[in-house]
Amino acid sequence: MLGLQGVTRGKKRTTIPDPAQPCPDDKVNREFSATAPNQLWISDFTYVSSWVGMVYVAFVIDVFARKIVGWRVSTSMTTGLVLDALNQTICQRCPENGSEHLVHHSDRGSQYLSIKYTERLAEAGIDPSVGSVGDSYDNAMDETIIGLFKTEVINFMGPWKSVGQIEWETMAWVSWYNSERLHSAIGYAPPQEAEGAFYESLNQDQKAAQHLNTNPSSKLGAIHTEVAILKAQAVWTSEARSTDGIIYENVDAGSVTVFDAHRFVDG
Repeated sequence: MLGLQGVTRGKKRTTIPDPAQPCPDDKVNREFSATAPNQLWISDFTYVSSWVGMVYVAFVIDVFARKIVGWRVSTSMTTGLVLDALNQTICQRCPENGSEHLVHHSDRGSQYLSIKYTERLAEAGIDPSVGSVGDSYDNAMDETIIGLFKTEVINFMGPWKSVGQIEWETMAWVSWYNSERLHSAIGYAPPQEAEGAFYESLNQDQKAAQHLNTNPSSKLGAIHTEVAILKAQAVWTSEARSTDGIIYENVDAGSVTVFDAHRFVDG
């Protein structure tokens, strides 16, 4: 009535689907969660208006700790932009081909459905997943992180005079985001710290299992059956009783207890 209109986010389209290209299934179905790093990567890119024209910034994010694991800045939104970000991610993360079920999720942009991009995913043993057209919910986590980038860098520090300036500030922001920015979804910790805690816990469990198998003084070390690792405080008491009635020594390794799953029951 008064001609007033609320502020809206940018309307420039970066997702340009090609209906002639084959499209992978959506294997994520808006469930952006992972129990370990290198299980689910999500990719998207955004645009930045500068004095030298439009500039595009692509990101690849590991869902487990919301860590930005690849990025690239370019003056064109071609396959080369997103492929460079993907290659950086593969080089840094070094996913083992075929050892884990790693999924790469993106929108239906022609860049992500291009032959070069899909061939690179296949070469690295990464399973592609694609959301629906024009639906931000199908790549909601990436949209959220890009929104933070636009708010905390692009809109806050502009206007932008050159591609080099955008690239430099993007690099600084990605470093700060990964190493210092706190995230409520991962226990108010930075992504790098959350990933580090995961690998530290994994290493402790592996060391405990290795100690059990190599320590000749341990009575359990002579048992050559499958070893299980569970949280001691929540599951087991200070000792375990075997099914044949003999009480064996428990090997306590910090917060976990290593025991033989087939021979021992709660004593």
